[in-house]
Amino acid sequence: MRSHSVDVVIVGAGAAGLMCAIEAGKRGRSVAVLEHNAQIGRKILISGGGRCNFTNLHTRPENFVSANPHFAKSALARYGPPDFLRLVERHGIPYHEKTLGQLFCDRSARDVTLMLEAECVAAGVRIETGSTVEAVQHDGEFVAETNRGAFRARALVIATGGLSLPKIGATPFGYTIAQQFGLKIVDCRPALVPLVFSREDHGKYGDLAGVSAEVIAATGGQKFRDKMLFTHRGLSGPAILQASTYWRPGETLDIDLLPGMDVIGLLRAGRSAGDRSEARTIIGRWLPKRMADRWFETNAQSKPLATLGDREVQAISGGLHRWRVNPAGTEGYGKAEVTAGGVDTGELSSKTMEAKKVPGLYMIGEVVDVTGHLGGFNFQWAWASGYAAGQSV
Repeated sequence: MRSHSVDVVIVGAGAAGLMCAIEAGKRGRSVAVLEHNAQIGRKILISGGGRCNFTNLHTRPENFVSANPHFAKSALARYGPPDFLRLVERHGIPYHEKTLGQLFCDRSARDVTLMLEAECVAAGVRIETGSTVEAVQHDGEFVAETNRGAFRARALVIATGGLSLPKIGATPFGYTIAQQFGLKIVDCRPALVPLVFSREDHGKYGDLAGVSAEVIAATGGQKFRDKMLFTHRGLSGPAILQASTYWRPGETLDIDLLPGMDVIGLLRAGRSAGDRSEARTIIGRWLPKRMADRWFETNAQSKPLATLGDREVQAISGGLHRWRVNPAGTEGYGKAEVTAGGVDTGELSSKTMEAKKVPGLYMIGEVVDVTGHLGGFNFQWAWASGYAAGQSV
């Protein structure tokens, strides 16, 4: 087997790894990026429905979940959305803002991977696809032993991602290496993931698959207003995906089905007018009809508005504004967009992403215990943490 000697070895040619490689290469470092997949940026290519939601203009530290909520501040301050946007514009990639600062490619996510690849070429970075790292040794330098020979370097960057989406190559390799070098791991869990109904709730709502509505989903002290979608197994949609990062097994999910609506006022007005329409019919003007009908079937008796008592009005309003669901679990890493948890940020420098007790070892991107909200934040963390490490290796 061949042996190669470079300044920096980066394991993983995803968003964080490629950004780190570009910055290190621009600083004159010889860089080898080892990617076990046959192509770079697999997660980039499937993100955002194939359009890649590559950043969010409104990125703030509050958009990230971590055992240390302050850790991401340094990297995000040094490389923010405007910095990545300048790179995108320099390459002439057309993009648009969808909603709430979310930026997407007009054409295809492939524009982003081609841009990163071109930047790597310009910086003299060597990318080795189809290279699986089988073991890592440390004898003063790091030695990554692969199916294509050994790569020796004074700096090793782990940018292998998390456990989400194993079908595109996700593995626990990054955590294994971290533990090999004595770094603590915050327990991992699927995040930005659909939730699964309990058996009881599935029996009530499982046939509503495809029905959606704008809601506020609340759990773990957090609230998210966005679309909710019924699936064959449970609930999905942006509001649910956001809430899933904060949800823990055994906890409930409270869903406001009519956010901002004065349901009590609406029902009382109908009652005062002597309206003989049923409550479910009135609510069905604001919720999808199938959803309104099912909610009344399972949660409250539907009666003509003119016959509703005050307690019934209050109960209907309270139930619609706080529909309580007890999820049985999540759809798991197979459907999760990201992995929450990961390498303990207490083990790393927030400025450089270098392991405090293992000089030359860096951890960046999703493998670290920093998880962004839905909407381009996880990519911005990848760019920022990759940049931080690239400025240090």
